[in-house]
Amino acid sequence: MGSGTEWCLQKRDDLRTDSFSGNENVPETGSLSIIVLGASGDLAKKKTFPAIFHLYLQGFLPPDEVHIFGYARTKISDDELRSRIRGYLVNDKSASHLEDVSKFLQLIKYVSGSYDAAEGFQLLDKEIEKHEISRSSQEGSSRRLFYFALPPSVYPSVCRMIRKYCMSKSDLGGWTRIVVEKPFGKDLDSAEQLSSQIGELFDEPQIYRIDHYLGKELVQNLLVLRFANRFFLPLWNRDNIDNVQIVFREDFGTEGRGGYFDEYGIIRDIIQNHLLQVLCLVAMEKPVSLKPEHIRDEKVKVLQSVLPIKDEEVVLGQYEGYRDDPTVPNHSNTPTFATVILRIHNERWEGVPFILKAGKALNSRKAEIRVQFKEVPGDIFKCKKQGRNEFVIRLQPSEAMYMKLTVKKPGLEMSTIQSELDLSYGQRYQGVTIPEAYERLILDTIRGDQQHFVRRDELKAAWEIFTPLLHRIDRGEMKPIPYQTGSRGPAEADELLAKAGYVQTHGYIWIPPTL
Repeated sequence: MGSGTEWCLQKRDDLRTDSFSGNENVPETGSLSIIVLGASGDLAKKKTFPAIFHLYLQGFLPPDEVHIFGYARTKISDDELRSRIRGYLVNDKSASHLEDVSKFLQLIKYVSGSYDAAEGFQLLDKEIEKHEISRSSQEGSSRRLFYFALPPSVYPSVCRMIRKYCMSKSDLGGWTRIVVEKPFGKDLDSAEQLSSQIGELFDEPQIYRIDHYLGKELVQNLLVLRFANRFFLPLWNRDNIDNVQIVFREDFGTEGRGGYFDEYGIIRDIIQNHLLQVLCLVAMEKPVSLKPEHIRDEKVKVLQSVLPIKDEEVVLGQYEGYRDDPTVPNHSNTPTFATVILRIHNERWEGVPFILKAGKALNSRKAEIRVQFKEVPGDIFKCKKQGRNEFVIRLQPSEAMYMKLTVKKPGLEMSTIQSELDLSYGQRYQGVTIPEAYERLILDTIRGDQQHFVRRDELKAAWEIFTPLLHRIDRGEMKPIPYQTGSRGPAEADELLAKAGYVQTHGYIWIPPTL
C-alpha cells in the first residue's frame, strides 16, 4: 500500500476521535450528515462546498459514512444544485479528479424550504433520517453538522427550527453542531442579543463561530512559533519589541458589494474580528495546555486588558469613487480604510502599540504581521539609518516568514546592509498543498475541536473594545478622509504610524525567492 493511501487512512482514523476536545476520545462511528443552509448562495458555492469536497478527496469524509444536504429557499432540483456547484470544484488542480467530482456530487441532496417555517425543516429531517437509516446508523449515534451560509438576521429562526425538528439524539455519541459565520452582530448590544437567542437553544460546545482567519496556515503557526522556539521567549515583550503591526490590504474596492459593505464598514468587516483574533495569538500568554478552553481563556485575558481606543489614535479613510456605487448612499460616512492603535495594559505589553490597519482599493494586496524590534543600544556600526530588526509573517499571498536583520555587505569594506533570514513556504515545502482555511475549520468542527473558533465571552470582549468607536463613526462624529484608489491610503495614517514609533525601512524590499 502506497504511503499516500496510508496517510489518508490514518487521517480517517484520526477523524473518528475528537482532537483536544475534552470528549475523552469517544469513538464516532455513526453516519455524518453535513447540512449547508443557504446552499444556493455565493458563500456556499465558492467556499463551503469546495472545502467539503477537498476533505472528501483526502479521505476525511468516507462516502460510506457521509451525506451532504443543501437547504435554501430557491426552488431547484438536486441536479440543478450539483451543476451550480460543479464549476467551483473543477479547476486545473482537480482536472485529474473529474471522476471524484462526479461521485462527490452524487452525495448531495437538495431540500427547498423557508427559514422560518416548519414544513421545510420537517422535510429536511426526513431526508437526513433516510440517509442515517441507509447507513445503518444506531439510533443516537448519528452526527449532524449544520453550516449557516446565511445572513445573521435569520440565525434565530433557523436555530429554532433546527432545535425543534432536526436534532440528532446524542445518547450514543451522536451530536448536533452549528457553524455560524460573521458578522456576529453590529455592536455589543446586537451581538449579545444574537448570542442570547442562539444560547437559549444550543449549548456553547455545540456552537462554532467561524472566523476563517483562524484557519490560515501561518495564523495556526503562531502558537508553535512563540512557544516551541526558545529564542523567541525572552524577546517577546516590551523590553525588546517597539511596535506590532497587523495589516490587511486589498487592491480592489467593494466590487458590487457596496450596499452590503456600507452597512458594516472596514472595522466591522475586518478589524474587529480577523485582525483582533490575530492580535490575541500574538499577544497572549502561554496556555496551560493545547486544550481549546485553555487557549481561549488566554485570548480573553488579552482582550480584557485592552485600554479604551483614543480618537487621536484612529485614522479613517474612504476611497474616491466609493459613493459612485448606486447601492451606496450619496453621503455615506462608512470607512473603507482604518488604522487603529490598541494598547494592552499588562506586564508584557505596557507601552507597546498594536497597530491594526485595513483598507480597500489600495496599492497592493497582502495580509501580514510585522513585529518591529527596538534599536540596538550603543550602535558602533552606525547602521541605524538602515532600519530596525523586524520579524514578518506574511499570511497571504506567498505565505512566508522572514527576519529582517543587518549584515556585513560582501566585499572588502566594513559596511552594513539589511538582509533577511527567509522561510518562504512555496520554496521550502514544494509539492505540499496548503489547505484552505475553511477545509481546516470544517474538519475541526467534525472533530469537536473548538480551539480555532470564537467563544461567547471572547466575542463580547471584542465588541466592548470597538463599540464606542463604531458608535461615534455611526453618529458622524468621526469622518473618513478621502484617498486615491491605488494609493497607500490617507497620508495621515503614515503620520500616525510614525507618532506611534514605527520606523519605515527605506531602500529595502522583501522579494519572495523563486524556485
